[in-house]
Amino acid sequence: MQLDLNLLTALDALLEEGSVAGAAARLHVTSPAMSRSLGRIRKATGDQILVRTGRSMVPTTRALAMHAEVHALVQQAHRLLSAQQELDLAALERVFTVRWHDALTAASGTALITAVHRQAPGVRLRMSAEPGTDDAELRRGEVDLESSSSPPALPDIRHRLVGTDRLVVAVRPGHPLTTGPLSLERYAAAEHLTVSRRGSLRDPIDDALTARGLERRVVAAGPTAAFALRLVLDTDLVVTLPDAVTRTARERLGLATLVPPLPLPDVPLYLLWHQRYDDDRAHTWLRELATETVQSLFAPPTASPSDPPHSLRSSP
Repeated sequence: MQLDLNLLTALDALLEEGSVAGAAARLHVTSPAMSRSLGRIRKATGDQILVRTGRSMVPTTRALAMHAEVHALVQQAHRLLSAQQELDLAALERVFTVRWHDALTAASGTALITAVHRQAPGVRLRMSAEPGTDDAELRRGEVDLESSSSPPALPDIRHRLVGTDRLVVAVRPGHPLTTGPLSLERYAAAEHLTVSRRGSLRDPIDDALTARGLERRVVAAGPTAAFALRLVLDTDLVVTLPDAVTRTARERLGLATLVPPLPLPDVPLYLLWHQRYDDDRAHTWLRELATETVQSLFAPPTASPSDPPHSLRSSP
């Protein structure tokens, strides 16, 4: 059986776009030509691939199962055939999936998307929610660039340390902790909130307090930093979280920021990708742009004369 490998490109576009018209536009062919390609794909696979439901088309079970593998094959073929070509950002057409944790996406997502669109208008970004799984999606090529607070355990996952964040305490304006020195005892006695996708009510801060013979009361766990900061704004809860990646969100909400009254380890921030992209010029460009964008978060904040005096208080 002779296979037309061009059908892989058509199949990848059909599965990515979910429509004949979208796939045709993506590959710069006519809709009738893409319809003919879909017919040939159906004949070759013995599967409908896309079926109509009302006014839209949805992938079949087999199409869903082969999506990731087809996409990886097309990307590998693209890299093989274009490895010696100079990167033309103005002509580059590609879809990258960037999976960052919610606070980093909120802090740097807009800047990254803006910079990508300015330099390479044909590039599209998927800012994917962080599911908290292992690195399987990186290995399968489903995720191009990921954030993490720890280096990867797998040898084929590359990583780059782009910054180190300190932990700060965020409370609502007028919170009792903003009045007077923030002692270790006052901090531990407050009602706390953790940020955990899995709903954990304990984190390394509790270990640091336990080592000093103290315990804090964690009354709730929020799934994202954005949720935690909104909850803190409307309650007397206290949340301790990374400074740089939440600074803009805290300032927009008008929250008070305090220095923890005990030494806490800094939080490293890594960017992760699969080794298959080491020599991929387009991916290298994205990595460098993402690194530059994220590292700008760690520049010293500019003090404003209007900042309230309690916005950042050192512990005694």
